[in-house]
Amino acid sequence: MSESTTDPRDDTAKPRRRQARGERRIQQLLDAAAHVFCRTGYTSASTNAIAREAGVSPGTLYQFFPNKEAIAVELGERLNRRMMETHGTVLTPENAGLPLGELLDTVLDPMIEFNCANPVLLALIQSSDAPGRLLEEHAELHDSIQDRISELIGVRNPGLSPERRAHTTAMTFALFKAGLTLILGHEGAEREAYAAELKTALYGYLAPVLGTEAVGTHP
Repeated sequence: MSESTTDPRDDTAKPRRRQARGERRIQQLLDAAAHVFCRTGYTSASTNAIAREAGVSPGTLYQFFPNKEAIAVELGERLNRRMMETHGTVLTPENAGLPLGELLDTVLDPMIEFNCANPVLLALIQSSDAPGRLLEEHAELHDSIQDRISELIGVRNPGLSPERRAHTTAMTFALFKAGLTLILGHEGAEREAYAAELKTALYGYLAPVLGTEAVGTHP
């Protein structure tokens, strides 16, 4: 009897290839869903429309997602993770010590860029019938972002009372969200103008509280 010449590594490579193909298909469906949700809104979107956008049959879509809600939840989870990664790299104690204008550029530019590149996230959370799980996870993300903003403010002005720090944190985040809505509602030069206005508003609000010059961030 001759010995088998099959490479045992082939047995492990095939599942990996199938897994990679499956992940590519999932991403394809999520990208298509993002376009459909932005174009028609979550309420009016359908799995058939998402399948057409992705260029696949409804049956193929159902191999990966049982319904529209599952697609929205998975899309939201991935975007929330990426948003947290973005915020985690800019809302740091090290950046807190930058001059205020540079601090705002460093923090706001990536956050604005992320939201402009992923408008579907705002479209989903503003929908009246968005999945509860998605809204809960996004609320947790907002709480985490506010905690980071509070830490940054505390590093920059440790003498603030807990009450004033909490109020400053809440107002800063509220101003950002209001400005972001205007930014996302425009394109081109108008979008850039509103981004500049947001920075001006935050600078004027924060300067009396945090100062404008660089500060030390290490004891």
